[in-house]
Amino acid sequence: QVQLGESGGGLVQAGGSLRLSCAAAGRTFSTSAMGWFRRAPGKEREFVAVISWIAGRTYYADSVKGRFTISRDDAKNTVALQMGSLKPEDTAVYYCAADPGGLTPTEEWEYDYWGQGTQVTVAS
Repeated sequence: QVQLGESGGGLVQAGGSLRLSCAAAGRTFSTSAMGWFRRAPGKEREFVAVISWIAGRTYYADSVKGRFTISRDDAKNTVALQMGSLKPEDTAVYYCAADPGGLTPTEEWEYDYWGQGTQVTVAS
């Protein structure tokens, strides 16, 4: 079992930055792929970024590549999403997810555990 809790969401102006954090409780964190997804108003949840537990391999959605950075701290059981050059279209509820044993999963169905989400609003 892995329990996840996101924090760090809020309101930011376009062009600004925000850092999301996800705290995990559970023994499998260090061998889990950790991903971030988001759901914008009226849209389906979509993949944002993932970091593997092997060599910290990362993968990003094209829409955030070069602007967002995912990182993890296995000593603290946390994963972070540093978001920069934010755009109004980045407005969404952001979710943290865990896939024990996974490498760099990008599909919702590949993840076993999810957080409750944190709202990010980017004002134009």
